[in-house]
Amino acid sequence: MVRRAEKSDLAILANLATLMWDCSVDTLFYEFSEMMTKGNVQFFLKFANDVPVGFAQCSLRYDYVEGTETTPVGYLEGIFVKEGFRNKGYAKELLAACEMWAKDKGCKEFASDCEIDNMDSFYFHRAMNFKEANRIICFTKML
Repeated sequence: MVRRAEKSDLAILANLATLMWDCSVDTLFYEFSEMMTKGNVQFFLKFANDVPVGFAQCSLRYDYVEGTETTPVGYLEGIFVKEGFRNKGYAKELLAACEMWAKDKGCKEFASDCEIDNMDSFYFHRAMNFKEANRIICFTKML
């Protein structure tokens, strides 16, 4: 089962997200709580036998999104399924929920990104019919 996450699910979301992103549970709990109040971000949870095994975060982007022509654009900010539960179509279910949410919010396009060396993510996006829009390398320096 995939369902929309509620405020009462913040601990579950934050714990799952730490398995993907290098961040503390407390930080993610706070950030996700703030995001949920704005209305332009939605989280979804995937359960297998009542156990949370994955999540997805999507948003509405009004700024320019590489390769798109409309606004707002639905955007997959992150998607994760625990090891042992992968290759069962769970990420596809989570993505479908995100896409439906974006469509219901008036989006005509949906986009995402991944790190250039994250081949698992790259192959997932390709398998889900995303087309590559561009490749970039970002630079920073201290002033």
